[in-house]
Amino acid sequence: MSSLTDRVTIGGIEVPNRLALAPLAGIGNWFVRLQARRHGAGLVFSEMVSSFAVHYRNEKTCRELLAIDPREHDGGAVAIQLFGGDPEVMRSAAATVAAAGADLIDINMGCPVPKVCRTGAGAALLADPDRAVAVARAAVEGGGLPVTVKLRSGWRAGETAGIALAHRLVAEAGVAAIALHPRPVTIAHAGRPDYELAAELVRTLDAPVLLSGGLRSAQAVRDAFEQTGAAVVMLARGALGNPWLFQELLGRRELAPRPDEVLAELDWIIGCAGAHLGVERSGRYLRRFYPWYVEQLGLEPARARALVGALQRVDSFALVRELLASALEPQLV
Repeated sequence: MSSLTDRVTIGGIEVPNRLALAPLAGIGNWFVRLQARRHGAGLVFSEMVSSFAVHYRNEKTCRELLAIDPREHDGGAVAIQLFGGDPEVMRSAAATVAAAGADLIDINMGCPVPKVCRTGAGAALLADPDRAVAVARAAVEGGGLPVTVKLRSGWRAGETAGIALAHRLVAEAGVAAIALHPRPVTIAHAGRPDYELAAELVRTLDAPVLLSGGLRSAQAVRDAFEQTGAAVVMLARGALGNPWLFQELLGRRELAPRPDEVLAELDWIIGCAGAHLGVERSGRYLRRFYPWYVEQLGLEPARARALVGALQRVDSFALVRELLASALEPQLV
């Protein structure tokens, strides 16, 4: 039986443990990935990046979404996730991603969002396996890096098109690993993931399987890792505002973070966001982050809701810090 602390190799890239930060759409930029790395993640994935935007050299996309901090490579690997349904565009984008310094390329073939599927990308590729194989092969050839593919189990409950496609992607396109979210596209994040189906893929696929979906607590991660035999488990929403989950799973800590640790971590995030996006944009961007960190503070529910509401209304980081310090003053004495 493997341990979460064991090393694993994906397409020749050595990953120091079995924990990954999953791709988080609109969130997984360089400093969110670096935070996960600081707390122990062996592999980190970027948010979804449009292969078309990269191919046509969209300035904002290339400057912000392909940015990799050199510290991200310390103690682990970095994957940039691309989406798109055109093989030649994917080939070009993969070359650009390789030049940006990624260790791996991930292709999203599981996103259920309609505006993505309407372009023939994301989960739409489940219905066009020949195109899916061509897209993946183009990424392998264009980037020269190991390629992984994120899949759903199928479009509807009971369907296993994703499992069949996984085998073709490895055998015909040279994909190095499959990241499986064992829920159908139509239910998005609802319901229990089908870990039995994931275990079947692990047993039958001639490549590592990375597991995603429903992994919000340390016990859920341990249970799914043991039940499926997956090579890697991917933390998504469970790690938002709680990067200490990586440390807990690696046996590096047992206790929940203290309020002062939570404030220090959020302050680090604020500083990185300001450097990445500028003060005005980062102020708006971080409003989605505040509830995740407030949840870690152990406040009485009504007080926590009031604090989150106040944080959403302020327009300066000085006021954010003042509100947090004031709300926690009795706990920090």
